[in-house]
Amino acid sequence: MKTTTQLAVLLTALWLAQPACAGAQREEALSANARASLQRGLADTPVTRTAFSNPADEVAWLKEMSRRLAKRMPDETERLEFLTTLHWEASRAGVDPQMMLGLIQVESGFRKYAVSPVGARGYTQVMPFWVKAIGKPDHNLFQLRTNLRYGALILRHYIDIERGDLFRALGRYNGSLGRAEYPNLVVGAWKRHWDYQPATRTATASRS
Repeated sequence: MKTTTQLAVLLTALWLAQPACAGAQREEALSANARASLQRGLADTPVTRTAFSNPADEVAWLKEMSRRLAKRMPDETERLEFLTTLHWEASRAGVDPQMMLGLIQVESGFRKYAVSPVGARGYTQVMPFWVKAIGKPDHNLFQLRTNLRYGALILRHYIDIERGDLFRALGRYNGSLGRAEYPNLVVGAWKRHWDYQPATRTATASRS
């Protein structure tokens, strides 16, 4: 028979293996300025490229991130579209794309059609109340760009509210503000699986 300690360890491991969700995220009143800013962000024209200015950096990043993501997203065409869209949408929102990969790993396990028990949807587990608050009725939270754009803009909104404190912003995103578990999971996934330093940057640094 398993000891109490062994059972606790097993339950913790099973909990950590499951994607978390933003289902406890709280709907809060938005200021007029915040609402207008988020609505402008949603209305921007879609772009089908990354935010890299150097094509070589884009190729290198996509190649490396695609390699890391392959087991979770086997179809190469789908994978490259996902990574290209994510890099653009996260960058334009002022969020680190690699950190967003960590968030998505924790939130949905890279499942496009993931739905939490309370209805949070898609890769970034966006709560439907956001569509009513800042979007349009026809916004589909399972559509790739729509989901990534909402997720990145919402996280940026929380980072701004928390004056740049990423841990508190992540707590807000998950609805667990003040608790360390969720921010630690996201940052841990980011640093273990998605942290990447381009070779060109490394080479430049070694010459300086």
